[in-house]
Amino acid sequence: MDIPQDLDELTALFEKLGAREPALWARSQLEEGIPQLQRFLFLRQAWRDVVCENDTNWMQAHIQRAQKNPDAPYAGVGHALQRCLDSGASAQDLNDIVRGMQAELLFGFCYLLGDPMFTEAELAELGWGLFEVDGDGKPVQPIGGLHESVLDTDPTGREMRPRKEPG
Repeated sequence: MDIPQDLDELTALFEKLGAREPALWARSQLEEGIPQLQRFLFLRQAWRDVVCENDTNWMQAHIQRAQKNPDAPYAGVGHALQRCLDSGASAQDLNDIVRGMQAELLFGFCYLLGDPMFTEAELAELGWGLFEVDGDGKPVQPIGGLHESVLDTDPTGREMRPRKEPG
């Protein structure tokens, strides 16, 4: 896909893809040369692996898998969820805890992509990164600073802030 080089076209693409403030993303890409489309798309896809705010159905799936195979990898999650629910914890509270921890992990992972943070001097020259690639899969430019946009791309639009209680 050729990325639009016209501000209006790129803004329309960001809007179509679900970006809040699509003109800011587009302007930054065109004026600063930052691969914002790739940054946005990576984060949008990553957020799809974070539990949805109001969907607690994943809990029952974990509980059922743990009941079927109690010693399987991750079965401890299902067992712990069942104990929490049995002790009176609300599914929504558990969901909020898990969602918050997953968002923190996403932030940390995005930071790690840009900075391995090695403490050993002999590793100072080692590193990695996420890169935009061309049609042949060859790196074009780094996609950096992802951690800076994790909260901006929270699907709720609240940047991981708590829901307002009705009333």
